[in-house]
Amino acid sequence: MPTRYTSDVSGMSTIQQHTYDNGLTLLVEPMPGVQSVGMAMLLPGGTADEPADQLGLYSVLCEMLHRGAGDRDARAHSEALDQLGVKRGTDVRTQHVRLDASILSERLPTALPLLFDMIRRPHLSDEGFGPARELALQAIEALEDEPQQKVMIELKQRHLPEPFGRSSLGRRKDLQQLTAAQVRAGFAERSVSQGAILSLAGAVDFETTRDQVGELLGDWSGSASEAVESASAERGTHHVPAESAQQHIGVAYDALPENDPMSMTQRVGIAVLSGGMSGRLFTEVREKRGLCYAVAAQYAATRDRGSVFGYAGTTTQRAAETLEVMVAELKRVCDGVDEDEFQRAIVGLKSRVVMQGESTSARANALANDFYVFGRPRALEEVAAEIDAVSLDGLNQFLDRNRPDSMTVLNIGSEPLSIPTT
Repeated sequence: MPTRYTSDVSGMSTIQQHTYDNGLTLLVEPMPGVQSVGMAMLLPGGTADEPADQLGLYSVLCEMLHRGAGDRDARAHSEALDQLGVKRGTDVRTQHVRLDASILSERLPTALPLLFDMIRRPHLSDEGFGPARELALQAIEALEDEPQQKVMIELKQRHLPEPFGRSSLGRRKDLQQLTAAQVRAGFAERSVSQGAILSLAGAVDFETTRDQVGELLGDWSGSASEAVESASAERGTHHVPAESAQQHIGVAYDALPENDPMSMTQRVGIAVLSGGMSGRLFTEVREKRGLCYAVAAQYAATRDRGSVFGYAGTTTQRAAETLEVMVAELKRVCDGVDEDEFQRAIVGLKSRVVMQGESTSARANALANDFYVFGRPRALEEVAAEIDAVSLDGLNQFLDRNRPDSMTVLNIGSEPLSIPTT
């Protein structure tokens, strides 16, 4: 019998779950009023699982998964999916390789075998390896033209412990030495059924899909261990030299993991800081003082750890003051939030929930992520109820008890910066 998740919240949708004998978990959420299906599949292997001298392996793999699968070469496989109107993509995360797709409901039964071939029978040929690796190297080279992205990658690498701060892009020297055989070995090790998660949302029938997935993936097998911390985080203050009139500043500090009961309260607090043009960072750093052209903060949480990452882009002359004011605001929010700020943050978060409910792809990805983080999927109404459960008094008490402690700071530009002492 499938597991069904429901709630007392009015209008709650039903999410059904089935775990096959091989350890694959299927999650299905029917969505009324839509004609498409969003699909997400998480394979238990990501950047944290790459060998230390093969960083970028799964980035190359993700590209190679599109270069022929099953009985079709790259062109035939791509054309077969295109003829069905399937939008698809692959990417690598810290602990998963993800395949996602959007499909018209009536074409789902025909599309599933083609999509599953990508994770069961990819060609991973020597001919496809060279172009895939070249694209990965080009992505690293392109970082030099994207300093905002680069500063956050460098910051994450120094703030999080090894191997959880790795970039999905990999490392140039490792990619240059990578071989097709190593990619195939990495795929064989991590393309396993135990711990894999398949989620579908939209105009989809649970029983029909459960039976078809069982037929197509029932003989899948294998398991893999999860990555563990191998080295402490570097932390501290860092400078990446660059000849530029601009300064790109990143700030990070520890926060709650996503599955902590207070994580939604943490999320509301960050929404006060960076919930749009009325957020404190934008108002205090950019609007009132004119110190920077961009400033934001993000709560980035996973199952086992959480962080707040802040960014500001400014000029060399204003960089030190920008960092000083930015850090001050990250700390000052813990002195208290007023009613107007609180209500704006709540409305912003609930608006995102509503918009997610209008996208089958967003729902499929949320279901898979929730199952990995919480061990179960969450309906949109449950997430909305969690937001409603946060009170102003509760938020202010939480912020007072959880003030930022040690911060990691990294800047890209001509001059190094230091953490303000006040």
